[in-house]
Amino acid sequence: MSEFKEIKSISELHKILGVSKPTHPAISLVHANQVKWDKEVLLNRKFILDFYMISLKYHDSSMKYGRNYYDFDEGSLVFMAPGQVVEMQRQPSQGMEEGWTLFFHPDLILQSELGKKIGAYSFFSYAINEALHLSDVEKTMITRCVDAIEQECKQNIDRHSQTVIISNLELLLNYCHRYYDRQFYTRSNHQKNIVIEIEELISSYFESEEALKSGILTVKYCADQVHLSPNYLSDLLKKETGKNTQEHIHYHLIEKAKSLLLNSQKSVSEIAYDLGFEYPQYFGNLFKKKTGLSPVEFRKVI
Repeated sequence: MSEFKEIKSISELHKILGVSKPTHPAISLVHANQVKWDKEVLLNRKFILDFYMISLKYHDSSMKYGRNYYDFDEGSLVFMAPGQVVEMQRQPSQGMEEGWTLFFHPDLILQSELGKKIGAYSFFSYAINEALHLSDVEKTMITRCVDAIEQECKQNIDRHSQTVIISNLELLLNYCHRYYDRQFYTRSNHQKNIVIEIEELISSYFESEEALKSGILTVKYCADQVHLSPNYLSDLLKKETGKNTQEHIHYHLIEKAKSLLLNSQKSVSEIAYDLGFEYPQYFGNLFKKKTGLSPVEFRKVI
């Protein structure tokens, strides 16, 4: 059984990877060909990273992230947020020509504007099989940003260093955001199939007695059914339909509630229970928020 190892600092990570000491305590770029892979240290162990990770192309490598295995393809960019678990499954070949991983600690951006909005970069919560696939031009732009960060880290740290590093990091993340938008749009046929599948899934959930048995429909349940992460599914739906997963769920739920209110003699509490709500007041609050009327008022007015 593999053991867990929490890595709390960039310096500790460098020791584990067998690379020289970091030039900056809170951010580091590690090139694939610098790593001295120690089979006894790295393989079949689970690592919990206390920092963000952005990784481009590791040849012949296999990583377990969550419950899934992922073989890194050339030009694929993978993101991880702090607290995620990584497990190396086989040792990469020595002397890899390309590939890098950028690590940065949350403390780096804690008091910056980027720190306030880091949660908006939802791709840090995507599953590893939802990697960003870059074109050659895109890979060049991303690498330029990373190179600028690396060069700044090599300079003597002064009062401008933090600002310059964070600015380049934010530029990198904004490019990634743009390229993920491109990826959603260029895979439009596949995305439309997902939209249809989700619409049918949500509709059938409320038309059947599934809510009565399993409770209120969740974003995670929908994502699991189409084998995507919750954030990736919500972003996909938002790009295709203008509504995220939760908004799709609420739309169908409210439409079903309206039908039950108008076409049955059930009490509001009974309808709430049928739709999966444990507490009727939660249903009433959501219904009023979406329609402007309470369930009782809706019955009287319509």
